[in-house]
Amino acid sequence: MAPSFDMTRRAALHFLAATPVLANTATARAAPLSPSYAVTTPIHIHSLSLRVRDLEKMSYFYTAVMGLDVLSTGPDEASLGKDNKLLVRLIKRPDDELDDPTTAGLYHTAFLMPTREDLGRWLILAYTNGVPFTGFSDHSVSEALYLNDPEGNGIEVYADRPQQGWKWVDNRVVMGSYQLDLDSLVEGLPKEASLPYSAPSGFRIGHIHMRVGDTQLAQDFYVKATGLDLTALIGNETAAFFSNGRYHHHVGANIWHSRNAGQRPQNMSGLEDAAFSVQPGLMDGLRERLMAHGADIRDSGKNLETLDPWGTKIRFIAS
Repeated sequence: MAPSFDMTRRAALHFLAATPVLANTATARAAPLSPSYAVTTPIHIHSLSLRVRDLEKMSYFYTAVMGLDVLSTGPDEASLGKDNKLLVRLIKRPDDELDDPTTAGLYHTAFLMPTREDLGRWLILAYTNGVPFTGFSDHSVSEALYLNDPEGNGIEVYADRPQQGWKWVDNRVVMGSYQLDLDSLVEGLPKEASLPYSAPSGFRIGHIHMRVGDTQLAQDFYVKATGLDLTALIGNETAAFFSNGRYHHHVGANIWHSRNAGQRPQNMSGLEDAAFSVQPGLMDGLRERLMAHGADIRDSGKNLETLDPWGTKIRFIAS
């Protein structure tokens, strides 16, 4: 979703001193949490790859600030994740042009916290360490914080509300952009935190939001070719949302800055590819839909790769 945030009104984030600190808030959880609903559906987000101009700076941001672990490194790339699961691959491309928001590409990567408390803790850490925000929103189904990475790639950090409370009308989920109750989000949590940060176990990419040239083409691709369900259309159909398993959305696609965008330039920083986890039993049907849609496919037998209508690589990983 798009952020809704009055920077002037909340410039000082006075809420950091508004609530008492509870003595037991740092206590470790007694038992592991169940996986977030977003990553239990038969199709969900696996990972993405970013082309970056400064690998060292971007690696520091995604590890020290976003809290990902280093899974492997090489001279020209770094694989980062959590719980030994790949989430973000950074590919060094120092000569790339800087990402242009009027082109098709990544609007934001949405990192999903396991709990609301985890989201509040990260908000405090980011603010006390000078990380600039671009917005905060209550989306009814979730609570979200917005920022950019050092090369301008959009990021959402969010926590879902329980799916039992989501409202659906005619198979469309009800979402909005309302003022986020920051005081409630940080209530009772310690008001100091230092870098580097380590994200909690269960931290995942819950959804990706794409810049596209046409939301109808996005619907054709994500519904007819990949088999996701359309869950919402907002803003006079300037944004469309798709998911599997009645999640609110695994993919967003908007034309807010990129209306009529054509093929994405190949020498531009930003999104290189996005990958979905797909239950193995669904791969044959996915393959058939892609072929019927006329998509070019690279098929390794276990994994599939194709291009979206704007030339971005989309991968499907049987897992």
